Amino acid sequence: MTADGVGDRLDVEALRARVLAAGSAWGRFDVVAETGSTNGDLIARADAGEDIAGAVLIAEKQTAGRGRHGRTWIEAPGAQIAMSVGIDAADVPADQWGWLPLAAGVSVVEAVGDFTDVEVVLKWPNDVLARGRKLAGILAEVAVPQRTIVVGIGLNVMARPNEVEAPQAISLAELGPGAPGRQELVTNLLTELGERVGVWRDTQGTYPRLADEYRAMCATLGVLVRADLPGDREVVGIARDVDEQGRLCIDCGGETVVVSAGDIVHLRPAARPPR
Repeated sequence: MTADGVGDRLDVEALRARVLAAGSAWGRFDVVAETGSTNGDLIARADAGEDIAGAVLIAEKQTAGRGRHGRTWIEAPGAQIAMSVGIDAADVPADQWGWLPLAAGVSVVEAVGDFTDVEVVLKWPNDVLARGRKLAGILAEVAVPQRTIVVGIGLNVMARPNEVEAPQAISLAELGPGAPGRQELVTNLLTELGERVGVWRDTQGTYPRLADEYRAMCATLGVLVRADLPGDREVVGIARDVDEQGRLCIDCGGETVVVSAGDIVHLRPAARPPR
């Protein structure tokens, strides 16, 4: 394999030069050999007083990757992209922050779309799927002192399901020939995400084109779903739309229930019609 090949270590200096080029949304680029959680590391930096807006952190191996509601996963070294970025949200109303993980999902789909003929879709709120299996996951957390959002992305490039703690995982390599190396994927992904983040901030979160892109890619819409909520509550109905804040609108027999990503414990296809 070449230096850019799947499974090889990233060429950090070459990536840094490309990622931090003039006009980029990113201002700092670091790669570490191993860490517990890239999200956790950026939030710890913010808590210590460091300005993390525009920071990009990648780990070759992540031993305690963070998922929603405290879930964790272990990643195969060199076979995935484990990356977190810090995004300044100080000038954007908090009710528009929910669009950032959705923008990250759209960016992943765009970044990998040139390298596979297999349809890659989004599952609201934070998964990227191919052939019904998880290709990437996204987690957004708030670094409170700075009003900075940390968005973590885990993209499976070549690891097989038995190499990660996610039996429903799928990798780009499994989707057929022509899977790109991580070097190219990191560059493409940060370019796609940086462009969307720039418009999101410039418009203070009012970004109709992003909403249109997300709806076109979201396989959840139009599906009968069951949303499991805290306190053993559930909502069953047709996922009709995402609203102006990126929340899911579920049609429950004529009544629309709106749920945010923070409300959801699990979202699955429903086995029965809504009551």
